[in-house]
Order: sequence, then structure tokens, then C-alpha cells
Amino acid sequence: MADSFSKKENFKKKVQKAKEKALKREERKTSNNKGKALDEMFMYVDANGQLTTTPPDNSNVEEFDINNIQLGAAPIEAEEIRKTGIITFFSEKGYGFITEDKSKENVFFHSNNCTELVKKGNKVSFEKERSPKGFSAVDIKLVR
Repeated sequence: MADSFSKKENFKKKVQKAKEKALKREERKTSNNKGKALDEMFMYVDANGQLTTTPPDNSNVEEFDINNIQLGAAPIEAEEIRKTGIITFFSEKGYGFITEDKSKENVFFHSNNCTELVKKGNKVSFEKERSPKGFSAVDIKLVR
């Protein structure tokens, strides 16, 4: 029994594809980039941000002193620990607010943090402490 026309055509196409695939494989083998020297694989970025194969010009390179390099975050300058202010509000329940002299910021306080009895208008010194709701004053002392 003889093959139909379409079967012959499909067989021809399959043979043609196999030949093309073999040609592509041979072409890849001849033009592969494996085995290049290390210098040929390097790429550099020029001053304009473009990739180039030429190494950069090192004539304008600045010298750095390794001892002057600071690692990590910048140091935080120590703040003045004791602050002063005036009690601007004091409730019967024992809480109030102190207005700082320098920043004019209101700081919450409670009478439990006072070492002496205080009232509205007193000049006090205190330490600021971070609390869950903001800053609060602790170790409150009258200034005389």
C-alpha cells in the first residue's frame, strides 16, 4: 500500500527540520564563547553609565585614609540629661504637664515621679523618658 501525499509531505518536513536543527547545533559549537580569557569577559561602566570593555582611567582616583572611615550609623551626640521647665498644669488626680525651657515642649508627668511636693508654676528639673504614649518626665525636683 502506498503512502498518501500528506504523509510524504509531513515526512519531508520532519527531515528538513532535523537538518536545520543539526545545522544550528554545529553553528553554536563553532561560535561558542566558552574558553574566553578572564580579561575578555570583564565589562566596565564609564562615567556616563554605559558598559564598555575598556578599563577606567585611574589618574583621577582620590586616595582615602582607612583610619578615617566610619562604619555604622553616625554617632548620636549626647543630649543634656537633666532638663528644666515650669509646671503649667497640675490636676488634683496627680498628673500634669511641664513646659520645657529650651524647646517649649509640653511633657507629661505624674506626681509619683516627683521627689518633692510640687504645684502649678513651680520651676523644676527633670529627666525625659520615652513612654508608650510619648515622652514623660521622671525624677522631678524643685529648682531653688
